[in-house]
Amino acid sequence: MTGFDRQVEKTIELLGKTPGWRAVRAVHPDLDDSTVSAILSEAATFAATVLAPLHGVGDREGCELVDGRVRTPSGFADAYRRFCQAGWLGMDLPHAFGGQCLPQTLQAACAPLFERACVSLMMLAGSSRAAGFLLAQAADEDTAKEWVGKLIAGEWSATICISEPDAGSDVGRIRTRGVFKDGHWQISGVKSWISFGDHDITTRIGHCLLARTNDQPGTRGLSLFLVPDDFEGVRNRIAVDRIEEKMGLHGSPTCVLHFDNARAIMLGREGSGLPQLFTMIERMRLSTGCQGLGIACAACDVAHIYALERRQGGPADHQPVAIAAHPDVQRQLAVLDRQTEILRAAVLELAAAMDLATLSSDDADRAFHADFAAWLLPLVKNFGAEIGFDTASRAMQVLGGAGYTREWPVEQYLRDSRIMSIYEGTTGMQALDFLTRRLWRDEGRGLAAFETLARRDIEAATDQPSSSHATNAIENLLTMSKEMTRLSAEPEAAFYMADGYMRAAWSAVAAWLSLRLPANHGCDHHSHGEAVITGARPFTFAC
Repeated sequence: MTGFDRQVEKTIELLGKTPGWRAVRAVHPDLDDSTVSAILSEAATFAATVLAPLHGVGDREGCELVDGRVRTPSGFADAYRRFCQAGWLGMDLPHAFGGQCLPQTLQAACAPLFERACVSLMMLAGSSRAAGFLLAQAADEDTAKEWVGKLIAGEWSATICISEPDAGSDVGRIRTRGVFKDGHWQISGVKSWISFGDHDITTRIGHCLLARTNDQPGTRGLSLFLVPDDFEGVRNRIAVDRIEEKMGLHGSPTCVLHFDNARAIMLGREGSGLPQLFTMIERMRLSTGCQGLGIACAACDVAHIYALERRQGGPADHQPVAIAAHPDVQRQLAVLDRQTEILRAAVLELAAAMDLATLSSDDADRAFHADFAAWLLPLVKNFGAEIGFDTASRAMQVLGGAGYTREWPVEQYLRDSRIMSIYEGTTGMQALDFLTRRLWRDEGRGLAAFETLARRDIEAATDQPSSSHATNAIENLLTMSKEMTRLSAEPEAAFYMADGYMRAAWSAVAAWLSLRLPANHGCDHHSHGEAVITGARPFTFAC
């Protein structure tokens, strides 16, 4: 059994333990166990045979700027076309545009297989899929009809253009301008950190871009545009200033783009750009969790394989033993396994909640799951990223000096994953969002939904130590939530504590989702007391 096959097996097992997935399947009765298993198995085969061979190629070759255009690594263009033609990009996009309209939960179950195989190429798929949803919702009928089907087919692609040299997370300081002139919108300014801002994979690239269209301060003056790299067959006025030299993700060109009166199409209402763009941002944040999970799965497998093959230690008068026999290595492998499975459970839980927020026939149920999904999203985004990196680092520790060399892939996993807790909103931004929006603005509705779901599972659990631990973690979070609510009158003090508050929430989520794992899964006396990526302080799983 390959690592991809094991990943499918574990995903199917956890899907079966995800209550939200059972509710989603009630709306999709055609998705029986055999169908879901077949889809995941096919995704694993595609990932292993088409995408995985490009993982090292993209890292070694990187991308080049040649005569003003970006050249991507060998094989990327063909693999991307095959990915889209096989239907993977449009799994959960609407039927009306050529998508398959499958649940987002199923897409989120497949995505970590693709991310594991070649995360750099999947950066293009992630932004293009998210743009498909954005355009289907915000674009005028003709634009949506023209673009979404082409994105699904892999003929065209899309980016998200927010950041500028002097305006990263502080989007209210965006200076790129949109001006209506000569009967159409024109965009001028510089956008930075644009993944696949230019490339040779698709024949057309559309930039989903925020620009200022009036003099209102902050985000109120921002509008959303689609800026194609060619307009009506003519090359648009967009230039690639440079490709960033990065620590990892070498196969994904990160571009600085210069827009000089580039023709553009406004999406939605003027001045409502940022709220509209969240249709795209939310899906990309879930994709970050899937990226971290894919890398964690791969790093775990490498660590286990190496530990069984590498022989060292034992009595001097006997043959050396596999290092997997050593208690400390067993402890390390247990931690790797457990935090990976908790992340897998969280990704599936979040995706199911996002599905139910739209699929449920009951208004109150839709609102409940929408509140819960909004609460869980910053946690999955941030801790998915942190667990991906931490698992790669821990796997390197298992391999020792070998892990630090390019003979093994974990050093690339570590380099590729480091950026994930930075893009799509840094750890600090996620913590502030979690505090100010999810607790203060939403008046704790998402927290209340989480408590309802978690206590339901605790009551049904048979593992008393784990149930007690989950109860304690929830009580700790509720106590801290009351304190953070009180501190809304002292925002600077609350902001200082926001990171710790977010980590306390993840501790509670991790303790809850641990109830879905086998009682002894990656948790025995060897791993007792190990601090894993779960909370604000070292966290001990009750075994």
